[in-house]
Amino acid sequence: MLTSIVGINWGDEGKGRMVDLLAESQDIIVRYQGGNNAGHTVINDKGKFVLNILPSGILREDKVNVIGNGMVVNIEHLCGEVAKLREGGISISPANLKISDKAVVCCPFDVMQDCLEEDRLADRKFGSTRRGIAPIYADKYMKKAIRMGDILHPDYLRSRLETIVEWKNLTIVGSYGAKPYTVEELLDWFKKFGEPLKDYIVDTGYYLNHALDEGKKVMLEAQLGALRDIDFGIYPYTTSSNTITAYGPVGAGIPNRKVENAIGVMKAYSTCVGEGPFTAEMFGVEAETLRKAGGEYGAATGRPRRVGGFDVVASRYGCMVQATDEIALTKLDILDFMEEIPVCVAYDVNGERVDEFPSGEALNIAKPIIEYLPGWNCSTANCRKYEDLPERAREYIEYIEKAVGCNIKYISVGAERDAIIIK
Repeated sequence: MLTSIVGINWGDEGKGRMVDLLAESQDIIVRYQGGNNAGHTVINDKGKFVLNILPSGILREDKVNVIGNGMVVNIEHLCGEVAKLREGGISISPANLKISDKAVVCCPFDVMQDCLEEDRLADRKFGSTRRGIAPIYADKYMKKAIRMGDILHPDYLRSRLETIVEWKNLTIVGSYGAKPYTVEELLDWFKKFGEPLKDYIVDTGYYLNHALDEGKKVMLEAQLGALRDIDFGIYPYTTSSNTITAYGPVGAGIPNRKVENAIGVMKAYSTCVGEGPFTAEMFGVEAETLRKAGGEYGAATGRPRRVGGFDVVASRYGCMVQATDEIALTKLDILDFMEEIPVCVAYDVNGERVDEFPSGEALNIAKPIIEYLPGWNCSTANCRKYEDLPERAREYIEYIEKAVGCNIKYISVGAERDAIIIK
């Protein structure tokens, strides 16, 4: 059985929270794309954890977690992340964590290049997290990246680095005038942060195929959301990988398998971190009140998230792109204080009402068409059954279901594991 947990919108929808919850019924959890450029925040009985590279299932010690071939792995960051979790009482070993030998390594020169380019762009920047993600994905497709499996073969690693470092310095020094990297300093970096990971590196494609053949349940965990997908998102303000369900089996190492249940995660309102068009965006006091109520600050960067009312147009598109079978609606409780709830029901593009999510300049100039739904103005935090919710909260949920054309099965009314309603 192959299930995916994917984001419907711009990311930060609460996927980590849902993976942590639903991992209880799974055997293996796989991250299939992205790197340490975004984070999943999970709160459980052991505390609050921010995961950037590790799958969210790592917090359940009886589950196996896989870093798939579609990921870009900053090994220094990963070693630090593992150390932090161990300090928090989480056990990590080759028995519960496996890293694809085909995943590529995000090196220090990729991070440097990312920062140099954002600085060069200045006020034209794309809103990069400055963690080297775009450069390393570019390196991968130019066949000039180090793969995790190369760490197991020191002589081959050196020969690859001799070619790659020389090539990378042409950009670092020639284009930006920065200090060049040397092969020796990169080898030292790999020795320090690659050596501790050697026992975790395997061919995860064979591992996952064998597990599925044995009847194991595998869950694919996405980073970010449909609107940050390199092909289907708000290009060029996207991430550098495919965040969608269809890429999940490829990035996990099992392109021969099909996802049987796609669970799309979206908030009861809209948030967006970084640059790019965000039609439903709210401003001023109204926005700041919602941001503070929802604790809307990036898990990886701490950047304040832009906020807005629920965006019907973007969410319906996200459900289509993600091929969702059911939805998990998060942070419903954050709207408890609102007397009226803004909903972006359509876009205005040059005076014309638009109900389908546009791209390019049409999206850049789109304006929101807002309608207000009545709020319930009371706490939902202790509700554990759908019938426990105030009538207007149920009406809001049913409105969203109809608007996006997909059933909402899970409703989160808090960050804790048990603060969930299964509808």
